[in-house]
Amino acid sequence: MNEIEDSNEKVQQPRLWRDNGWTAKVIKNEDDDGWAVAMTPDGRSEPALVGPWTMGRDKKNPKPLDTSAFNTLVKTASEFVRRHEQQLQATLHRQIEIAHGNGRVTVSLDIEPDDENPSATLRATDASGQLLAQARVAPSFQLTRASAGAWAAAGFRL
Repeated sequence: MNEIEDSNEKVQQPRLWRDNGWTAKVIKNEDDDGWAVAMTPDGRSEPALVGPWTMGRDKKNPKPLDTSAFNTLVKTASEFVRRHEQQLQATLHRQIEIAHGNGRVTVSLDIEPDDENPSATLRATDASGQLLAQARVAPSFQLTRASAGAWAAAGFRL
């Protein structure tokens, strides 16, 4: 990396723009003769999104970055990151509502990812949010209506 890439200062060059927490870098496409643009959030070493970039008028060099293109790239990359985070959250946290006793019980599964020691917690709360039970389960535990109902029917014992 050079000094420009190491700083967080605003940069506006034909192939490198940095502003609003993002860096756009136009790079040679490894797959063909075209160009790509890599969008990297500040503080990250790897791009969050890499996509095709338009050729310039000479059909040899890339089109230079400009304010409009950069703003569009930031919006697209931000949305991509947001959707990825939502998908990850949905994978790590599941919640099901079941009928139990005279009311509704919410059963949730929260997975704590860890390369060496992942874990998961199963919780049951009543309609007012009062914790009824909590248990450690394997991260591979499948939370379904049937498994939540079976846990409730067993007095919240596994």
